[in-house]
Amino acid sequence: MSGPVAQALAHLRASASGSRAWTALPFFQEGHADEVAAKVDARIAEGAHVLPPPDLVFTSLSLTPLDRVKVVILGQDPYPTPGDSHGLAFSYRGSRRLPASLRTILAEMAEDLGVPMPKSGDLSKWARQGVLLVNTALTVEAGQSGAHMKFGWSALVDQAIAAVSERQPAVVFLLWGAPARKRAALVDRTKHLVIEAGHPSPLNRLNDFRGTHPFSRANAWLVGKGLEPVDWRLDA
Repeated sequence: MSGPVAQALAHLRASASGSRAWTALPFFQEGHADEVAAKVDARIAEGAHVLPPPDLVFTSLSLTPLDRVKVVILGQDPYPTPGDSHGLAFSYRGSRRLPASLRTILAEMAEDLGVPMPKSGDLSKWARQGVLLVNTALTVEAGQSGAHMKFGWSALVDQAIAAVSERQPAVVFLLWGAPARKRAALVDRTKHLVIEAGHPSPLNRLNDFRGTHPFSRANAWLVGKGLEPVDWRLDA
């Protein structure tokens, strides 16, 4: 019997047409996805507490089909505290105070757009509007940040960015922090807008995220391309 992540992968492949453009990527077609899922399932079999729950691992792809992507935000790996992560980069469903990086992101959004600071940290509303919120690694282990960064997930992220760049007519790429900014080379800047900044983490000593106005800049550019802007408000 296949493990829970392999089952989630099978469900993604069998899901409605919105996910099929993603599962047509070489990562899925050439067996890489199965290899990574097997590694994660092996850790689960060994007793590791893998996050997010297996049925939520592919949330970023299922909520935001490739042909609807108009903004891309890259994260690193899921929150390592049970109950916090649900498959979207930076998004938070926990019951405690918002994680520091997300708090910085939402404070910048509120100041940038002149709206109240949201109480919710669930970014599903963004994802449903075409904001691809994808982590470099789709899984992690409880209490161990970065535990699955070398499992092979990064190939999926690289292929997803390249596919969005190639197939979509106009997308804003919000690349925050050095690992995300390295992927700017995958983006065709003649078609798309790349907005780079420092990471929103409070550990970023350069503090070069706040004041970059990524949300208003993204929306102004999208409107200029004849596209609907993103409603970034979470509590509305």
